[in-house]
Amino acid sequence: MSVRIHDTAVVDEGAQLGEGSRVWHWVHVCGGARIGKGVSLGQNVFVGNKVVIGDHCKVQNNVSVYDNVTLQEGVFCGPSMVFTNVYNPRSLIERKSEYRDTLVKQGATLGANCTIVCGVTIREYAFIGAGAVINKDVPAYALMVGVPARQIGWMSEHGEQLDIPLEGKGEAVCQHTGDRYVLDGKKLKKVNA
Repeated sequence: MSVRIHDTAVVDEGAQLGEGSRVWHWVHVCGGARIGKGVSLGQNVFVGNKVVIGDHCKVQNNVSVYDNVTLQEGVFCGPSMVFTNVYNPRSLIERKSEYRDTLVKQGATLGANCTIVCGVTIREYAFIGAGAVINKDVPAYALMVGVPARQIGWMSEHGEQLDIPLEGKGEAVCQHTGDRYVLDGKKLKKVNA
């Protein structure tokens, strides 16, 4: 299995693309980018030089992954969602030395048209709803919606909302997988059966 690159795509010399990755129409991948195995870059995606995209990520159409963004394995970036890398941009002031790191951990979902303000960490299997604006760190498994985003629930690794309170003590089982989740305070974790 090799890398598939559409004729209209531009992949600059030096870019690393893992086995089985697909680069679709009008994509631009800069030379410093490191992209894992089995990644899909949809139509009109831009990937900056200082970007790491882990194995099996899906970056849907019209997404720009700017410098200082790291996506761990299995991250889903919905259509037209937005990353930033400067907190207070001005056209007349050069701020490339002020880029803030953004980390999206394994299995997280970033819904269509959401915005991720730079400098945050989105933890494992978090689920960001369509159109939400993330301006602070997001806990693992949290379901976030709104502008600015607020947590309204918890999601399983399978991507289903769990019937469990936002905080305190509790347990829930994913209806699709049977996986068990335990809430302790404001932290949810998956536990072995």
